[in-house]
Amino acid sequence: MKTVAVLGGGIGGLAAAYYLSKSPQVAKVILLESSGRYGGWLWSTQRLDGAVFEHGPRGIRPAGAVGWNTLNLVQDIGLEREILPVPSSHNASKNRYLYVNDKLHKMPSGIWGALQTVSPFSRPIMHSIAKEIMVKKGKEDDESIHSFVSRRLGKELADIAIDSLCRGVFAGDCRKLSVRSCFPPLYRAEQRRGSIVLGMLFGSGQDQVVLPGALAQRSREESWAQWSLLRGLGTLPEALADWVVQSGKAKLCRHAAVKKMHLSSSGWEIQLEDGTISADHVISALPAEALASALPPPLEPLIKQAQQISTVTVAVVNLEYQGSVLPVEGFGHLVPSTEDKGILGVVYDSVPFPQHNSPEGVTTRLTVMMGGAWFQEVFGSPDTVSEERLLAEATQAVRVHLGVGAAPSWSKVALQKNCIPQYYLGHWNRIECMRRYISEKNLPLSLVGSSYDGVSVNDVINSGRVAVERLLGPIT
Repeated sequence: MKTVAVLGGGIGGLAAAYYLSKSPQVAKVILLESSGRYGGWLWSTQRLDGAVFEHGPRGIRPAGAVGWNTLNLVQDIGLEREILPVPSSHNASKNRYLYVNDKLHKMPSGIWGALQTVSPFSRPIMHSIAKEIMVKKGKEDDESIHSFVSRRLGKELADIAIDSLCRGVFAGDCRKLSVRSCFPPLYRAEQRRGSIVLGMLFGSGQDQVVLPGALAQRSREESWAQWSLLRGLGTLPEALADWVVQSGKAKLCRHAAVKKMHLSSSGWEIQLEDGTISADHVISALPAEALASALPPPLEPLIKQAQQISTVTVAVVNLEYQGSVLPVEGFGHLVPSTEDKGILGVVYDSVPFPQHNSPEGVTTRLTVMMGGAWFQEVFGSPDTVSEERLLAEATQAVRVHLGVGAAPSWSKVALQKNCIPQYYLGHWNRIECMRRYISEKNLPLSLVGSSYDGVSVNDVINSGRVAVERLLGPIT
């Protein structure tokens, strides 16, 4: 295979380019990014005084095959010394909160917490877990997350905890999101073992096999709950881009928006604003809607499926306060949709990663997440909402939820438009149909990125590896 074009320079596209560059079967890799920077939603600001603020993901979980895969990549590109691990024993790992009925509630943790009745719940979590084993298996091909958890663990847990969790992870509505696509291990556990609990205890199959390198083994030995990087997670795509270029196989192009793609007898002709690129194969890490706009009209069935994958907009508001202002120590708190549709949650950034604080005096960094599936309902169009309004809503939430009366000493509003795909009911079938169509038509096209197989950083990096290995075989 002479030339592979990678469309999109987010973490998925960079990961695909990385794995392609390691294969002797590929002569040339061309990565095309429409914006002026690489990394997509992985985006950090490092202020002149050294303080770091994240405008996208801020911590990565090391667990499981996809977590090890990411750590193997981090080690390979030379970022091992910049890792900031957060162990499971840390307050940021043990203490997570919900804001319900106008006050903070610590989520139960550990066996003792699960055996107690903890507000805002009316009975111990263990009560629901014990009964779950007796619940009959569902018969539907797919089910909303809310329906699934209500049926197996009770409506109260679904209304409060799961509603909040889905807002924190997907910025989405658990009454619309698919359990099969958003939480595959839960769906498989019920299908294979008849129970979430039994599936978690005895396994439910389909786990990938990834051999942990030294860094991944260290994460297991030291029991990391999450990790970041010394200069922020934006360092990861920057280092990955540098590694790919230094491999000698790849050419990375910024400000190179794909206008249209045309199939030729030898592969693809990719039309840019200032010319055309030929490629034997394309790996698309573009959002599904952007890919749909670029595909040629004869591929209408694929275009229609891609157009049906929705996204939501999230406002990420970084705030810095002078002094130590938090009333509790923990990772942060989430807000169920019944409490406040506009505020998804508040992350207490200074607790897990104090290394990112300003070295000049004591400060507290917070991030307020807003909007998601409720953005237009609460704030109106993302194209017309003002940064001033978003900042005012964020500071008001911190004032009310955490009792912080002072004004922030520093702030930044990042409006992340269409940043998180929403895996609605039937998403799994849509993705299967898209890949079946590509296979049946023998199209030289692979799909990677958050539109398809998972929205976490680990999932997106792993999708790049899986696509390359399907194309070329195992990558050493």
